[in-house]
Amino acid sequence: MLLLKRLTMLAMIVVATLGAAEPALAGLGQPSPWQLGLQQSATPVMDNIIWFHDFLLYIITGIAAFVLALLIVVMLRFNARANPIPSRTTHNVPPADLTVKATGKQWYWSYSYPDNGDFEFDSLMLKEGERKEGQPRLLAVDNEMVVPVNKTVRVITTGADVIHSFAVPSFGIKIDAIPGRLNETWFTATREGIYYGQCSELCGKDHAFMPIAVHVVSEQAFSAWVEDAKKKFARDEAPPSRAVAAAQLPSR
Repeated sequence: MLLLKRLTMLAMIVVATLGAAEPALAGLGQPSPWQLGLQQSATPVMDNIIWFHDFLLYIITGIAAFVLALLIVVMLRFNARANPIPSRTTHNVPPADLTVKATGKQWYWSYSYPDNGDFEFDSLMLKEGERKEGQPRLLAVDNEMVVPVNKTVRVITTGADVIHSFAVPSFGIKIDAIPGRLNETWFTATREGIYYGQCSELCGKDHAFMPIAVHVVSEQAFSAWVEDAKKKFARDEAPPSRAVAAAQLPSR
């Protein structure tokens, strides 16, 4: 209780002192009561600072007014009353001509083509001595992801162990590959060639050695590649289910 009385007395003394000194604080080179802007300039440098401040103030005011207008438009056009049936659009993925599933693993990528057959293959970085002339170091792989030119390709990503990230700078795509869930993105390559990317998520000690290589070919070349891939990368026959396995056990 005594401490509270002392603090109250101290606060009253401070307020009285500031009140008595208030007239002396006003004027050039000192803060003024109710002052909002900068202090009055007394040097050419401060003149420039005040000019720049006022210039930015106009820009900031314009931006704030524009954002306010956008907020008002959004509130009026997209509220529940104006849209009794909400849109169910998600991911903004256009209709795809081809789907490729990319699975990030420590430390390489695996690709499957669910629209084109039951096959899957791994894509590993080529080591020194394995690269051919013209193949870039740390980017060339043994098995490239092959897609047709001028076709919308949907890429479904996931992770087999830790979080990876599928990124190809020339396509403008970058999306995480997360274990236990599916993400998706898309691209339409308009030029044939080989385009490289890398895992863009710190996924472990060999993070820098799991590149992405996308080979964009003609539609005819892609069809021929698919037929060859079905034979070369065909999945092994799936193991029988538990029910089938139990039925095959000899009776006692």
